[in-house]
Amino acid sequence: MRRRRRKNLPTTPITLEIEKLSHEGRGIAHHEGKVVFVAEALPGEIVDAVLTSRRESYDEASLSTIKTSSPDRITPACEFASICGGCSLQHFDPQAQLQFKQAMLFEKLTHAVSDKEFEHLSPLTGPVLAYRRKARLAVRYVHKKEQVLVGFREKNSSFITNMDSCQVLDPRIGKLLPALSALIGGLQGFREIPQIEVAAGDPDMEGFTSAFNFRHLQPLSDEDLEKLQNFAKEHAIALYLQSGGMETVCKSYPEEGEDRLYYRLPDFDLTMAFHPTDFTQVNAEINRQMIARAVSLLELTKEDVVLDLFCGLGNFTLPLARHCGHITGVEGAQTMVDRAYANAQANGIENVEFYSADLTQPMKGAPWMKSGFSKIVLDPPRSGAFEVLPEIIGIRPERIVYISCNPATLARDAAYLVEHGYSLSDAGVMDMFPQTAHVEAMALFVDQEK
Repeated sequence: MRRRRRKNLPTTPITLEIEKLSHEGRGIAHHEGKVVFVAEALPGEIVDAVLTSRRESYDEASLSTIKTSSPDRITPACEFASICGGCSLQHFDPQAQLQFKQAMLFEKLTHAVSDKEFEHLSPLTGPVLAYRRKARLAVRYVHKKEQVLVGFREKNSSFITNMDSCQVLDPRIGKLLPALSALIGGLQGFREIPQIEVAAGDPDMEGFTSAFNFRHLQPLSDEDLEKLQNFAKEHAIALYLQSGGMETVCKSYPEEGEDRLYYRLPDFDLTMAFHPTDFTQVNAEINRQMIARAVSLLELTKEDVVLDLFCGLGNFTLPLARHCGHITGVEGAQTMVDRAYANAQANGIENVEFYSADLTQPMKGAPWMKSGFSKIVLDPPRSGAFEVLPEIIGIRPERIVYISCNPATLARDAAYLVEHGYSLSDAGVMDMFPQTAHVEAMALFVDQEK
């Protein structure tokens, strides 16, 4: 049987009027009865674009010429913004980015709660550049360039952006891209390092404040190991090596000292320790504001018994413990539970306990479910908290603060909570990832029966 030959795409640009933005931040237009998505185009613009793919229900196009420019268009701070996949909205004024994210969130939530009114919280904002403290950098030797590239992948491509700087990475990380390229290019095993995971804590802490974890596919020679260690020493970074799964991660330099970085939560007199490979929020300023808002929305008293689900290393648990009678944190990974206990002990917090549990499974009979919780905090992954919501309804807390990294699953879960007697009281965006279409949000649900 013959395979259908793919039709060649036209190379002549088409003129489009951009109507609005998709949830991914691409311009939306119509042409010959079909939706066309145009990367880097903004609402109100008239552009020439070249088709890059055709599907049954929509087409995709790349921007060729801007005939009429949006007043919200700006010159990107990064010279690689149009190529690099690390950002998608650097051409969009930061204030306009916020308005776009707010509109997306409020539209989804309003539909989910059947147009019932709720308070629109002011957005949490911080630096729009040099904010990103965690990242996974791709590494590849490009034979044609005779060069090792280190950075983010290009937009819609497996290729790595040829970049020597990054405006969104913490400068302790971003400034080292050229040096990392030269370092790996000089190793015997330069083809065997596919990625570097980077993490940074607060810059004013004692000791090492950033760490680089080199993934390597084959054992490193003694000479290569010495070069990596010398690089780490020169740039005052902690060096980690990973030969396989996460269980193989080990610190190579310095040999002494704990495998920890640190960040402070000064409003709560807390110093949080984390392993460089642990999940932590990438944006320190927004994280501090986010915790303060959660405490405010919960209206905590010393009589409250609180449950923190998906608690991680205690990022919300320990600050909340300063304001309530007792708090229980639950997290899927025992390693993170151990980390949370260590943070509680280091900060002198005793009104807290932690448990490890799979929060996608029924919680009936779990030891921590015996307490009568008055208030709950949820900080689930992108898939949301739908599996645990029936358990929460059974507990019947007065207030629920839901932290979300996916407006779609937040809206779905909001509909469930409203259906079971809760009202959506407040909601707002948190600009955790400026220059991208990624939307983080916080919502407060209040029991209508209390």
